[in-house]
Amino acid sequence: MDEGRAKVLAICSVVMAALLWSSSYSVTKLVLTDVGPLSIGAIRFMLAAVLLGIIMLLRRNPAVRPDARRRRLIYLSGLLGITAYFVLENIGVELSTASDASLIVATYPLMTMLLELVVFRARMPPLRVGGVLLATLGAFLVVRNGADVGGSGRWTGDVLLLLGGLVWAGYNMLGKYAGHGQDAVTLTYYQTMVGAAGFLFASLPELKHWRVPDATTSALLAYLAVACSVGAFLLYNYGLRRMASSVAVNILNLVPVFGVLGAVVINAETVRLAQVFGGVIIIAGVTLGSVEHRSPAEKVTAPRTDPVSERV
Repeated sequence: MDEGRAKVLAICSVVMAALLWSSSYSVTKLVLTDVGPLSIGAIRFMLAAVLLGIIMLLRRNPAVRPDARRRRLIYLSGLLGITAYFVLENIGVELSTASDASLIVATYPLMTMLLELVVFRARMPPLRVGGVLLATLGAFLVVRNGADVGGSGRWTGDVLLLLGGLVWAGYNMLGKYAGHGQDAVTLTYYQTMVGAAGFLFASLPELKHWRVPDATTSALLAYLAVACSVGAFLLYNYGLRRMASSVAVNILNLVPVFGVLGAVVINAETVRLAQVFGGVIIIAGVTLGSVEHRSPAEKVTAPRTDPVSERV
């Protein structure tokens, strides 16, 4: 029973992380009415860096500080995955819609696969090729719908969100290498710290338009930092340590579903059939692209896939 409850709790943790991450698009869209896209990132990640710093100080077993070369790689991954990516995401959401952002972000896992294919010349099985093609078709339907409904501004926002996917793919590859041997909290702390510093520099052009946000906007900014940048990460990490990574990644396919629901409920956006159809195709493509096919001989010789927590 204890093992069963632990599995249920792990699944609920990852589902909650997906819900929090998906809500960030709708909340960001609301905050954009009072705060510039670059200032949102600066405030959000400065708060997140402070919270993660407190967590680092309160840990019972302090992590070993990475050496200088490893820190440089981690800092670079933070600039790429936090500053560069969220600049593109926030400006993309400002020009486009929260529902478009939620659906386009679903293509990011397959962008990572494609980048790995180009850089490492990794072999891509037919099922994965089919998944990439399906997800590409779905993304095309979403972006075309955005251009039809919102004109060139929304189309530009959708394209920026797609470019953000390529940046995120690069971050995943660099972050995996840079974070080798580091625990998740330590890695995220250093990445967030330098990412927040990068956002501070990037937000300087908005300084002349900056004003103290009202109570509602301040609360939403705190939500983005505490819930979406720190809480969701901790929930996801908790669940990931107790289940196979492939299961966790597939659960994250709920992000576009939750994201579109949030856009309808929070932002009162109208979702057209073309968007829904494109989103379904994207999710189908991501799911198909995540299938691992092995021959019977490979299945016999493959090691047992225990949860991470049982192997550490």
